[in-house]
Amino acid sequence: MKRLLTLAALVIANWNLSTAHCQFPFRDTTLSVEARVNDLISRLTLDEKLAFLEHQNPAIERLGIKPYSWWNEALHGVARNGIATVYPMPIALAATFNSMLVNDVYAFVATEAVRKHRESLADGKYGDYTGLTFFTPNINIFRDPRWGRGMETFGEDPYLTATMGLAAVDGLQGNGRLDDDKGRADTPLMAAACLKHLAVHSGPEGVRHQFDSRVSNRDLWTSYLPAFEYIIKNSNVQQVMCGYNRLNGEPCCTNRHLLTDILRNQWHYDGIVVTDCWALNDCWEPDTVIPRHRTHPTAAAAAAAAFGSEVDLECGSGLAALKTAVDSGYIAEQKIDKHLRRVLRTRFLIAPDKFDTLFESSNSEMAFQAASESMVLLKNNGVLPLRKLNRIAVLGPNAADSAMALGNYNGTPEHQVTILQGLNNLLKIMDTPADEFVTGNPFSSIYFDTACHLVDRNYQLPRNFWKEVTQCDAIVFCGGISPALEGEELQVDMPGFHKGDRTMIELPETQRDMIKALRKQTKKPIILVLCTGSAIALEEVVDDVDAIMVAWYGGQEMGDAVATALTGLTNNFGRLPVTFYRATSQLPDFEDYSMKGRTYRYMDEKPLFAFGDGLSYSKFSYSDIAFDRETMTLSATLKMDGIMPGCQYPEGKEVVQVYLSSPSVDGSPRSQLVAAESYVLGMDSEPNPYRISIKIDPFWLRHYDETSDIMIPPAPGTQFTLEIKGGGKVTFTY
Repeated sequence: MKRLLTLAALVIANWNLSTAHCQFPFRDTTLSVEARVNDLISRLTLDEKLAFLEHQNPAIERLGIKPYSWWNEALHGVARNGIATVYPMPIALAATFNSMLVNDVYAFVATEAVRKHRESLADGKYGDYTGLTFFTPNINIFRDPRWGRGMETFGEDPYLTATMGLAAVDGLQGNGRLDDDKGRADTPLMAAACLKHLAVHSGPEGVRHQFDSRVSNRDLWTSYLPAFEYIIKNSNVQQVMCGYNRLNGEPCCTNRHLLTDILRNQWHYDGIVVTDCWALNDCWEPDTVIPRHRTHPTAAAAAAAAFGSEVDLECGSGLAALKTAVDSGYIAEQKIDKHLRRVLRTRFLIAPDKFDTLFESSNSEMAFQAASESMVLLKNNGVLPLRKLNRIAVLGPNAADSAMALGNYNGTPEHQVTILQGLNNLLKIMDTPADEFVTGNPFSSIYFDTACHLVDRNYQLPRNFWKEVTQCDAIVFCGGISPALEGEELQVDMPGFHKGDRTMIELPETQRDMIKALRKQTKKPIILVLCTGSAIALEEVVDDVDAIMVAWYGGQEMGDAVATALTGLTNNFGRLPVTFYRATSQLPDFEDYSMKGRTYRYMDEKPLFAFGDGLSYSKFSYSDIAFDRETMTLSATLKMDGIMPGCQYPEGKEVVQVYLSSPSVDGSPRSQLVAAESYVLGMDSEPNPYRISIKIDPFWLRHYDETSDIMIPPAPGTQFTLEIKGGGKVTFTY
């Protein structure tokens, strides 16, 4: 295959070497990483060592070391560094329930990141957003749909978050993509990933710099920590970021119980712990602009507590405080060397020249595939797929909004497709279809109008609006919310939205009113395309629409993905990674971090749409379910029984979801996801039916033990039930 980088690219990967300095042993790539790290540490002064523990590493000219910034973002594509592919937001990627796809997406991101890193260094740029160390992925549990940053996560479920997070880490770092990758500690990396935010971090955004997340030990171990633990134990993830919030009274970045007792001693994690950016300032800085923790008297005291609690790297500007802490005897130089060893090890491991270009398709094709598989069809009374219509109305505030599709922490795409553009694109290509199974145009023309704003009521309908819409055969209403309303610490304060969070989860009233007016005035079929980063309560409009498709914030190819899904040119829908509640009234208090009443695992009431829900244009059935206790393998026969008229895609995707229940175990969830795999079958392709086989990882059978305050395996004789969603149950004894 074509090489991604030449061997000379080692120059740009970490150190930007010069010939004059090549005699130092730390330059010698034939030596072990440990030997190289030891050599470099022996050559550094104390001040130079300290400088490596802040995210903006300065140049050390006498050793030929160029500057380097640890801060880069790759949440769903390379961010904040010019032109880059924008993939769907992580909440949308989670909806695919396809960890292999997520792994490929992040491998594409890493490949693009290496190219952009090389370009930055060639231009003499060494600042933030130019390196190959990424503060990605966000694996916090999306416990409450009001949290504005929930779109950055992989949803509300520990298993789904863990498996998607692991796929993201392995994709970014290149894990398993080298022929000689044996899981060694010195295996080269394409880039370095970071698990964030440890731990129990999910709003409110407006008070996050002073907020104290109070949780029981049971909730901590069974909901908030499993994804971190699972990924740490199943990967060589290089970084873990501690959160802004306090955990049971102590700031996460100075929390010895969290960082020392759990992360280091129980999980044996020996990678980098990095602070969230300027998080240490919250420990000591006065409340001049925003409320803060103020748990430490001085910056030096906060630095001493953080680096004494296993923090290795500060994202921020606290170098002076760290030096004061060392000079005052709060931290020994030996401790500094321990932190520095971890930091340098990762920098030496990043060697993208070792990786070939492994991907045949383009970034745009991968972005389209990801967006296509993320669409979730929640309702369909037969109006979809759209076929053989004369004219459709494309309405709604998100139909032509390009910024909405990009989410947050995003790059700038070279091109992108809005929903309106995607539907218009079909008009241009359907007359000469490229695929043999495409049989004609689903509609002949489009009428477009915004129809209403996202929230406010100031939109003026054009004079001929109702006449035009009434003459259409179907209405595609593109509503929901946008990243301008939900996100990280936004300066937004309006009814239903505050500081990036939501105070109500209902579809905004102006949109509800427009949908009801469309139903009353036109009597035409209405398809609601919901653009969002979180769950939206739809009970007030669910009976007024004929179909509902959740499109999330789907990235640069979102428009084409929506268009092909609506018209049956694709048939690979995803499933909900979060619960869609009926109303805000079903939610506990936002600041209450107890899991009681939250998410599908613990809620008492029935939601409007449950976690894991989603329809297809295909019909599947299960039979002959069995479980092998010795190999922990669940098997079943999966059959595709049919496909809806008008669907032009010859295959269908079924997401096999396996849920575990154990009523005899005190405090266990009502049920919890323990396995999920996607299968694609066709009516006329072999094999159909297909015998599926899914292994259950014993990690997800553990339960919390009050006495030892840890997760333990089930006792012999414990009864469990495994249920395939929509496919039957099997009971076994452990």
